[in-house]
Amino acid sequence: MSNVRIEESWKTALADEFGQSYFSDLVNFLKNEKAAGKTIYPPGSLIFNAFDTTPFEQVKVVILGQDPYHNPREAMGLSFSVPKGIRTPPSLKNIYKELNDDLGIPIPVHGDLTAWAQQGVFLLNAMLTVEHKKASSHSKTGWQNFTDAVIKTLSDEREHLVFMLWGRFARNKAELIDGGKHLILEAAHPSPLAGGAFFGSRPFSKANAYLKQHGKEPINWAL
Repeated sequence: MSNVRIEESWKTALADEFGQSYFSDLVNFLKNEKAAGKTIYPPGSLIFNAFDTTPFEQVKVVILGQDPYHNPREAMGLSFSVPKGIRTPPSLKNIYKELNDDLGIPIPVHGDLTAWAQQGVFLLNAMLTVEHKKASSHSKTGWQNFTDAVIKTLSDEREHLVFMLWGRFARNKAELIDGGKHLILEAAHPSPLAGGAFFGSRPFSKANAYLKQHGKEPINWAL
């Protein structure tokens, strides 16, 4: 699968994965779904947006989401992010509230997190596609084989990254990460369904303190 359209440093880092049979099966699954007339999010050009915006060597922070948004025009290939002009989803509103409480940063008027991604915040969803109006519809397609390998590759080949794991699903990925050489920040999910348990976790200040401690430029979290 050397013809996968993804940023070059990731193509090199993940070369072994693109050659695996599960990845060929995944590509064929997506082609068949589209041929059957099903609507898939995000658009094909944005499936690897997180990778294209944040090259492998530039990753400083990983924020792991689960599934792309499954409503029209929302998913953009960055976890928790929606394009400008789209209503900010409830989980992202709570992320912004914690950002405001943690660092005093004004709550943004849009939900586009591209500026974070451009600074090294790798906004990775465990599943990179979803069917229209069907949450978790692509959870058994092979995407998790791929994104687990992404997490493990970052853990193995990079040093002093911050992994933000919010909610049970994301926290289960901690076993892929070497906690001796990276900072793992676990918290409740920012969804309103978690009853506000996310608040007070202060991930943004903790991440920046860790980055500075290891000689890295902190993230400007303001949007």
